[in-house]
Amino acid sequence: MEKNLFEKTKIGNMNMKNRFIAAAVTSFHAINGHMTEKDFKVYEDLAKGGSSTIITGYTYISHYAVSDGMLGIYDDSFIQEYKELTDVVHQQDANIILQLVHPGSVTLVNTHVARILGPSEVENLLSKKVPFEMTKEDIKKVQHSFADAALRAQKAGFDGIELHAAHGLLLSQFLTPYYNQRTDEYGGSDENRARMLVETIQCIREKVGLEYPIFVKINCSDNIENGITSEGFHTACKQIISSGVSAIEVSGPWMIFKNTDSFYFLDHTKKIAEEKEIPIILVGGINDIATANKIINDTSIEYLSLARPLIAEPDLINRLASGDTSKMKCIRCNGCAQNSGQCVLNQ
Repeated sequence: MEKNLFEKTKIGNMNMKNRFIAAAVTSFHAINGHMTEKDFKVYEDLAKGGSSTIITGYTYISHYAVSDGMLGIYDDSFIQEYKELTDVVHQQDANIILQLVHPGSVTLVNTHVARILGPSEVENLLSKKVPFEMTKEDIKKVQHSFADAALRAQKAGFDGIELHAAHGLLLSQFLTPYYNQRTDEYGGSDENRARMLVETIQCIREKVGLEYPIFVKINCSDNIENGITSEGFHTACKQIISSGVSAIEVSGPWMIFKNTDSFYFLDHTKKIAEEKEIPIILVGGINDIATANKIINDTSIEYLSLARPLIAEPDLINRLASGDTSKMKCIRCNGCAQNSGQCVLNQ
């Protein structure tokens, strides 16, 4: 039977009013992790714009972030303010997923008082920081920090959480041979490198129960020497599905693509979708609704996750649903990446 981009579906017990997901984008307005009115409006506009589900930008679980302006959920003080956000989103018949992040060594903030962590003592290619190699006690503490953050998200009314295991963050570093040079049970093989992520999921499940949606965002490629291999990516996907995740969003190094490229990670996503029994989400370079509809019907991919197009047009999904399938406004110039997540065409 033909699939429809605007039909109602479910991920676990979460109702989806269409197959469009607003991908995580950080707006960099938060203060010490706490939302500002600008952050609130970003998500309110996305909810009003028709997206079935919104994934928040980086939300850090530790005592240091990737960069200033990120959202946080590192203690219970965040629960009530996020409850106000989830209530507003739910009023628009939309879901909202909190993306949980530990930066590891990729942090760009002033961390002179922080103990920077990583799987191995390897200089970060972006931040140039050299982390402390995590002890097993460190690993358990971080896993429990993820679980505590997930429980706070559940209490605040979020419909689920997404573990960010892509783009060079801590969970991604464990999956990547360049950063993970460990010789214990957390390194040395594809199976061992996935252990950190698998145990984190299991730890979260113990806190939030079996039904609460857990998404994972994972790189199919790192675009670095000795990065995650195709075999490592597939092994990690297989193991995290067995550990009880609800959906996988397949990502990668999106910044390397030209603005004339499209559907960046389709081949990897399609292959995973054919092999796996949970919903697989395509993200990156989605710029044509006709092609997107064909992908949904010709492959086992279930959902489309859009970032930059919804920065340019928060009401894009409503426009498409109305029958207006004219060209998307976003030209993928990446101006938003240098403009605090704001579209330069809207200024």
